[in-house]
This record gives sequence, structure tokens and C-alpha cells, in this order.
Amino acid sequence: MIEIVIATKNAGKVAEFAAALAELPVKVLSLTDFGEIPEAVEDGSTFAENAEKKARHYAHHTGKACLADDSGLEVDALGGAPGVYSARYAGEHATDSLNNIKLLDELMKTGSDNRSGRFRCALAFAADDGKIITADGICEGIILDKPRGNGGFGYDPLFYVPQFGKTFAELTVAEKNVISHRGLAIKNMAAKLVGFFR
Repeated sequence: MIEIVIATKNAGKVAEFAAALAELPVKVLSLTDFGEIPEAVEDGSTFAENAEKKARHYAHHTGKACLADDSGLEVDALGGAPGVYSARYAGEHATDSLNNIKLLDELMKTGSDNRSGRFRCALAFAADDGKIITADGICEGIILDKPRGNGGFGYDPLFYVPQFGKTFAELTVAEKNVISHRGLAIKNMAAKLVGFFR
């Protein structure tokens, strides 16, 4: 049984990864299983760069294989923004609500009718021998002009998925996991790790 650290303290995210990796000979740990560890610096220009930086950083500090993700929203009318700045779009300590307000304000300023966008997730697995394995997932959608739904987090209330006729915030967790960027990335990574652990 190989121990893998998921580079987060978010229990929901850890549970999601653990379920996806259940068929593998691994024991899933989170950063809460370790003492004080300095936070990784996420200064990459892409989600993939940030995910790899986090995976290497926490693998080094825990001494174990590590799986890290970086994800966010790309809006076409805003040239791909907020992108890697999704979590801090309205400022370093912005709330989800403030980020959503800024997103709608910026979209209004463009005067564009184009509301297309996508959630993108990049995963990086840093093995204890230094090998890196990457995977990603994308979910296309439309940005609404006002929030809908009470579930999820971040930009979920504004992200409408035509195939379900709902926003991410209106989907059940099970529905969201089937189509979400993170759900798809985790499936892709799990498939790659099957080969790695053979």
C-alpha cells in the first residue's frame, strides 16, 4: 500500500480523490495529516505549472508521493480571465461573492454577447522518485448574468451547463462529478496511475 498525499486541507476534495483512486493500492492522506508545512507558491502562468509546483513542493515537505490540482474559470470574452487568478480575481482575500460580482462587472464592460467559458483543472502527481505524471479536464459552459443555485462554491452559481439545463450550483454532487473539470481530470489521472502502480 503506497501513501499518497492530496495537496489540500479541504476534506470534500480529499474524499473526491479517495473515491476516484479506490481501485488502486494506495492510502490517501491530506495535508492535515502533517504538521505545519509552508504553503506552496503558486506563481505559474498556467494551471499545469501551478499544479506541478504544488505537487513537487508538498512531496518534498512530506517525503511522500503527492497529487496536486490547480483549477479555475476561463471566460472567452475576457481573453481567458480570470484563469489562474480565479480564486483571487477581486483581490488577494476576495470572497466567492466578490469574485462573482467582479466577473459580471468585467463582462458587462466588454459589451460582448459572447458568454462562453470553461472550467479547467490540471492535476500533477509527483512520485517519490521525482517522476511527474499530469492529467487535465475541461467542462464547457455559459456564464449567466446572475447567480442561480445554492450548491457548490466559487463561480458555480454563474456557470450554466446546457446539457443539464442547470448551473454547477444547481447540480447534485453526483451529477457534477460526472461532468466537472475536476471529476474528468481525476478520472484521467486514475487511469494513468493504474499503469504507474502495476
